[in-house]
Amino acid sequence: MKNTHVILSTFLFILLVYGTAFGQSSDYVLDKPEQKRTIDSIGSQLKANYVFPEVATEMYQQLCDHFKKNEYTSITNPYDFASQLTSDLRAVSKDLHLRVIYAPDEIAEENNAVTEEERATLQKRALERMQRDNFGFKEVKILEGNIGYLDLRGFYPATYGGETAVAAMNYLSNADALVIDLRQNGGGSPEMIQLISSYLFDATPVHLNNFYWRPQDKNTQTWTLPFVPGKRRPDIPVYVLTSKNTFSAAEEFCYNLKNLERATLVGETTGGGANPGGTVNVTEKYRVWIPQGRAINPITNTNWEGTGVSPHIEVAAEEALERAELEALEKLMKAAKDSTRIAFYRWYLQGIQTKMNPAEVGDADLRKYVGTYGPRKITIADGTLFYQRENGPKYPLVPMGDHWFILEGLDNFRIEFQQEADKVAALIGHYDNGSADKSTRTP
Repeated sequence: MKNTHVILSTFLFILLVYGTAFGQSSDYVLDKPEQKRTIDSIGSQLKANYVFPEVATEMYQQLCDHFKKNEYTSITNPYDFASQLTSDLRAVSKDLHLRVIYAPDEIAEENNAVTEEERATLQKRALERMQRDNFGFKEVKILEGNIGYLDLRGFYPATYGGETAVAAMNYLSNADALVIDLRQNGGGSPEMIQLISSYLFDATPVHLNNFYWRPQDKNTQTWTLPFVPGKRRPDIPVYVLTSKNTFSAAEEFCYNLKNLERATLVGETTGGGANPGGTVNVTEKYRVWIPQGRAINPITNTNWEGTGVSPHIEVAAEEALERAELEALEKLMKAAKDSTRIAFYRWYLQGIQTKMNPAEVGDADLRKYVGTYGPRKITIADGTLFYQRENGPKYPLVPMGDHWFILEGLDNFRIEFQQEADKVAALIGHYDNGSADKSTRTP
């Protein structure tokens, strides 16, 4: 586990602190001897560290063949050269983790950081960037129907982000279902996977994953933790949202929970990167992100490299959240034992269904609801009805059908228009706790 942390936290350090290197301009003009030296150094590092030695040899040979055929001669921009080498390496390996990076300033700064104080400065800068990103925790909230929602953009090392993770999981601990959104998560550290996963199981350690590390010729394992601060939720329904951009450690989280039958995956098949690793400086100007290990799931004895993780429910990424909410509320409603809980879940289930597929009501039919109902007013603009109570905010109305409407931005309240003799006579406000009040239409 320690080896895994060191390698992947190094990756995060490079990604977060130096991720803007590609956008820099450079007056440096690349020449052929520099190209050859870079290719040879890349080949040396690949052969020493890449998880599949025979593929490393084949990749290096491919670069040498391109060089001998003068296919790099016209490339004088160092960033373009890095991009082309990345494409050529991936053409052989099909490994999307592989990347050549031109970063002379950053490499020089690292190499020159020889004192403890200088190294501490670099580490402080990395930590500040992670803190600005809130260690990947973009949004934590409770959705309608008491569904917990976590938008996680990266699995940062728990050494740094553990306190934030604990706070997030405890905030969500009273939800009835949990949605973890990994649609924009590009990966990170198994440490954080281990911590978050531990909240989804009881205290008995669960085997999550295995790793083989080629440079050390060693195997490591990750298990859930026997202790976490706060409340565990081993029985809470869990839904994980995925997209084609879900990658690396984010895919591991999905793959682990899928094979442990602990979560329902909703969205798109993920990117397909299962080989963890880290950056290696190959010259004073170039570095390479090299996959040095491979994941070996204890249940499947394989991983998701090149294939991605397929969801249980396949929908477009932008539709995944609403679909997960529907699935969660349907599950909760079926499992509920008392009528109050059933009515609560049904209320929010109907609300989401309406938002996804609102009833079609013509403009002429909508206009018959316009008017004043005691302290309440219904107005219309651009084909949309709006509800306002006294001088309060205006809420757009979305038709449910049969004279019922939901309010955008006010989920616990709905409107039913009461008709008498083909005329709208009253407005009835319904609340998610089962209560209602009536306002007669003002003549």
